[in-house]
Amino acid sequence: MRDLHKKTKRQLPQNRAKKVPKKRKPINWRPLLKGLAKGTAALAVCGALGVGGWQVKKVVENTTFLRLETVEVSPLKRLSRQEIITLAGIKPGDSMLGLHLKDIVQQLSRNPWIEQVQVKRYFPHTLSIAVSERAPQAVVNVGTLCYLDAKGVLFKTLVEGDRLDYPLITGVNAQDVQADPAGTKEALKTALVLIDRLREGKVFNLEDVSEVHYDKGYGFTLFTVSSGVPVRLGNGAFEEKLARFASVYKDLKPQMQALDYIDLDYTDKIVVKRLQQGSTEQPTSKVAEKTTPAHPIT
Repeated sequence: MRDLHKKTKRQLPQNRAKKVPKKRKPINWRPLLKGLAKGTAALAVCGALGVGGWQVKKVVENTTFLRLETVEVSPLKRLSRQEIITLAGIKPGDSMLGLHLKDIVQQLSRNPWIEQVQVKRYFPHTLSIAVSERAPQAVVNVGTLCYLDAKGVLFKTLVEGDRLDYPLITGVNAQDVQADPAGTKEALKTALVLIDRLREGKVFNLEDVSEVHYDKGYGFTLFTVSSGVPVRLGNGAFEEKLARFASVYKDLKPQMQALDYIDLDYTDKIVVKRLQQGSTEQPTSKVAEKTTPAHPIT
């Protein structure tokens, strides 16, 4: 029987060539070490330059040569030069290199009267501050009185001492401003357009108006200085409606105390509602039946 436990040697073919072991080349560490040394040296130089540069900067900042001597401020209407310098937080003798221009701009922009500001540094001794101030166009009652600028922006709450001799706009509240800021802004800009049309009037003008009231559903209503009579305008075509009203205002002005309201929100007539004792619903006056020619809008 065959002995299965007996190990037999495997015979290799006689013609098979034996593999020659490869010789390993030694690793040349010199270039690697040289590159590492250069990198380390570069980092050390950069660090030294950084520290040295910082020290140089501090030395230059502390020199008396680069010190603030002159502050140039653009012409102002509302604020004073000293107020601008105080708001900017600068003073003569400050280091020119130590002035942070962005911080100065932010500090100045916190003042509600300042719309835009530009700050420039001119070595060795000068700082220039150019300020664009807001100009109130009207006062808006939103629960508190606020100034309105020409762009329809409510920019400042009035405090004691602020001027009140501006056109008054009512009908807008704080909730409207928060819930629909874009719509409210457009309504206020339209109110400014109406105020401009009133300024241009020769017979009935801004001096005859005590209040410009806005209603989101109806539009605009004016209240006269004389007896507080509502003059309904609605929306749009302000120039045409006011021109039509001017044609009869001289006749109506002596009767203002007897009028309930005047409605100009028509294309071909003016409706005047008169007051009588014990009744607010009265027939319209003769003016209500008058048809006036249309005036083109320019």
